[in-house]
Amino acid sequence: MSDKTMTADEAVARLHSGMTLGIGGWGARRKPMALVRALLRSGITDLTVVSYGGPDVGLLAAAGRIRKLVTAFATLDSVPLEPHFRAARERGAFELAEFDEAMFMWGLHAAANRLPFMPVRAGIGSDVMRVNPGLRTVTSPYEDGETLVAVPALRMDAALVHMNRADRLGNAQYLGPDPYFDDLFCEAADEAYVSCERLVETAELTKDAAPQTLLISRHSVTGVVETPNGAHFTSCVPDHDRDEAFLRHYAGTPWPQFAERFLSGDEGAYQRAVAAWHEEQT
Repeated sequence: MSDKTMTADEAVARLHSGMTLGIGGWGARRKPMALVRALLRSGITDLTVVSYGGPDVGLLAAAGRIRKLVTAFATLDSVPLEPHFRAARERGAFELAEFDEAMFMWGLHAAANRLPFMPVRAGIGSDVMRVNPGLRTVTSPYEDGETLVAVPALRMDAALVHMNRADRLGNAQYLGPDPYFDDLFCEAADEAYVSCERLVETAELTKDAAPQTLLISRHSVTGVVETPNGAHFTSCVPDHDRDEAFLRHYAGTPWPQFAERFLSGDEGAYQRAVAAWHEEQT
């Protein structure tokens, strides 16, 4: 069995412009932010991004890297609408396909199971069908003859997710309250890159935790990146909470100023800049 460890920059070097990229997590919770920051340091652009959106979407939208966004929302949780996403959307910077949360989930399920679509009731009678004219309906082949929405599979070229623990083989574990569908992102993508707070030996993954926390299996993982505090400023409980003060600073700072101070160097420079900012606030 092979060692799949790599750096964030090595993982991003395997990606390319024009691809469909899935990003795991949920809003401002357990986002693979170190990988997103590495993506911003690259020249990769023209992306179709599939995400339960948070600051990952905001950063990429503000930097002009998104061609199309497929999402159910874009939020910072405590700030209901991601402001940099909103600004980019208001100026028509990218195409948007907005699904109901359940429709999005079933699109991931369809892709993970290599199905072309999944029939669901969600969306019937709502504006989801109006704002997504490409969506189609299907009729049940059984006696009920019910009309259902055919949610297309959300297939991805690559996925980025962040977990609490992982081993070198690609098995990965969450220790917080919710898996956030990260396993589906990995299974729905041709390649998947898992960042983690800490690399551990395989035996440690379930030593002090329930077996069901071992969410992601090595068969669906291409690369593993150890990134302590790599979800910052989103939460990755129990390792760290959301950095609420910095989140609000991000939300209220014009993009050029934020990018110049916090995104002009490597990940180490980012973490040092954040620490310096916190010192200034005390």
